[in-house]
Amino acid sequence: MKNKEILFISDCHLDVSRPDLIQHFIQFIKNRATQAKTLYILGDLFEVWLGDDDPAEGLTAVFDALIFLQKTCKTFFIAGNRDFLVGSTLTHKLGIERLTEPTIITLNNKKTALLHGDSLCSDDVEYQNFKKIVRSEAWQKEFLAMSLEKRRAIASQLRADSKTATQNKKMAITDTNRTAVLDYFKQHHVSQIIHGHTHRPAIHHYNEQQLTRYVLGDWQPTASYLSVQDGELTLHDERV
Repeated sequence: MKNKEILFISDCHLDVSRPDLIQHFIQFIKNRATQAKTLYILGDLFEVWLGDDDPAEGLTAVFDALIFLQKTCKTFFIAGNRDFLVGSTLTHKLGIERLTEPTIITLNNKKTALLHGDSLCSDDVEYQNFKKIVRSEAWQKEFLAMSLEKRRAIASQLRADSKTATQNKKMAITDTNRTAVLDYFKQHHVSQIIHGHTHRPAIHHYNEQQLTRYVLGDWQPTASYLSVQDGELTLHDERV
């Protein structure tokens, strides 16, 4: 009899403007995740999260699905660049546990680092500088003190600016940096890394396959996820 799976997902970018994507996610939770032992969400579950005081009424079905999931499948969350303002109020409501980045776990007797992945894109200096600002306690305190309406306006402008900036950058700049990746393996004493962010699903090997990096894809138009079951790590890209 097979053991229950461990699942990893990221970059679902759930948003009220995409009901098809929301339904896609809910079907994954009902049809796949409920059969699993553990689900790790490695950032950007939401297209944007403006603070736990946002009622996010259009995402009620998503919340209900995650709450239901906790009956059978423990769920962990690492924040991404779109939902780093997810706080304890939301995670407590959903019954999920927020993890720090990186979180080190053991998979198949190998130390494995879990992270969103944007920290590995060191060539994108403009983005890394922006990240330092918005991840600061001072910026977040000031932002969360604003009205929800004002936060929405700022977030909308930031997304538009980000889209324009990304379109003007070379593909290599927005991808991971090889040196940064190898340094990450060494710094955290791991032989496996699992992350998302780049939307470029793949399995990369280094140092004569002694080191492995699993990259999760986004969820448009298919679900990208990594499953671990009975010693097998499999990267999926399929409709659910």
